[in-house]
Amino acid sequence: MSDTIPAVAVGEPLRAKIEIVPLQRLLMITVHVKLFAIYQEAYQASEIDVELPPNAPVVAVLDRVMVTHPQLEQWRSHTRFGVNFQFVPPETCLQHGDEVVLIPPVSGG
Repeated sequence: MSDTIPAVAVGEPLRAKIEIVPLQRLLMITVHVKLFAIYQEAYQASEIDVELPPNAPVVAVLDRVMVTHPQLEQWRSHTRFGVNFQFVPPETCLQHGDEVVLIPPVSGG
């Protein structure tokens, strides 16, 4: 590790990208949600990103989905959750960057 600081030519402007965001956005986490079956049909997408408060339970993702698509409410009690490739209970706390899967009931033979 060096104790030197990179030199800047005299008169050269320093450029920094500054983004102004609301404080509550700074206090949020983003999780990536993969959608299957009925959820994918409702969103017409296979993946979405959801912003939640830090340490929100995974069931909060489902709550957000229900607000956006109330017709899916009938599937709430049958939906299971996966976080980062593991089945988890609804109260599992999420961290920024987690991958969430909503697992609807399936049938087949």
